[in-house]
Amino acid sequence: MSQEIGARVAACLTGRQTQREVASQIGMTPDAFSRALNGKRAFSALELARVAEVLNADIHYLITGEADPRRILVAARHDYDHQTGQRTVPDAETDKAVLRDVSLAYRQAEPANLPASTLPATPEDARSALGHGFVRPFIERLESSIEVDVVRLPGLSTSYCFTVSSRAVIVLAATGNWFRENWALAHELGHLALGHLDPGLAPAVRDQHEAKANAFAAELLLPAEVLRSMEWSTVTAPVLATRVWDFGVSIDALARRLNSLGIVVSDALAEWAVQPTQRLLRRHWQPTEPGDPITARMDAAAVRHFSLALQDAHLALIAQGALPKGTLAWMLGVVPDSLEVDEPAPQEVIAPSELASALGL
Repeated sequence: MSQEIGARVAACLTGRQTQREVASQIGMTPDAFSRALNGKRAFSALELARVAEVLNADIHYLITGEADPRRILVAARHDYDHQTGQRTVPDAETDKAVLRDVSLAYRQAEPANLPASTLPATPEDARSALGHGFVRPFIERLESSIEVDVVRLPGLSTSYCFTVSSRAVIVLAATGNWFRENWALAHELGHLALGHLDPGLAPAVRDQHEAKANAFAAELLLPAEVLRSMEWSTVTAPVLATRVWDFGVSIDALARRLNSLGIVVSDALAEWAVQPTQRLLRRHWQPTEPGDPITARMDAAAVRHFSLALQDAHLALIAQGALPKGTLAWMLGVVPDSLEVDEPAPQEVIAPSELASALGL
């Protein structure tokens, strides 16, 4: 048993910190840690808990060799530095508290038996399920067509995804940047579809997953067949602006996708590829709908959002008396006392004197 646990801990060290560094962080001598890894001594319960924390490992897995069926596995969209090729999530520790709150809302809703998500296997399957023109009502289509919930909250540094009780959830940062949001949605859907919810990955595997999720997003939002069927070598700024708006991506993402496909582009596109997407749209896009659709799209991407399915589940459980309304109030961004919902009628309190009289005391 000790040897098996030591082997699993050793496997989690691959590509990470040195044995000496980990031993120091968990309060063990390097020699004791080395002997525990080799099965010559057992880890104490406290030592094993510290190992799991330091290595971000599943303690249930370290002990049993099997994943904890109750653990929520999360994948994150990493920032990518095109110059260095490095992928990072700078504020992952800060984001954890928000993700815990979101996962709690879903754990609390489990008695309501939310339907399982029907994840697509490929970008083509996703486009078919989401339907024509899905990019504008992207979140609504995800929630209604394939039962993938979306949460949008301020304060997050990046996007995440996880599954709980067979329900897939994508968590977004509320920034107002709608084209970045669209890519994040497609990217996280890629992680879910490709089964990338596996914590404690070695950096090389993590980078492979990120690249595959980005490729999924690129093919979903900017299908190669569609792009190759369009003329790009003579495209003008007004036409480019219309295409950026319709595809729902940034000019930078579009330019990089065209370059990866080896498609020759016009001087106008090359010039605009290094400029802000909003500038291109404000100067060259001609709206075909009333009002200010650019600002409306920004506003929509900045609004706090939880799926109606999750909210309805909480409402039903609150009405049954199975849940308090605090989590629902948090989802809505309001004070619990101000939230008027259907709750069980308060039970009549019997005064001690009345109870004594009724019992003949």
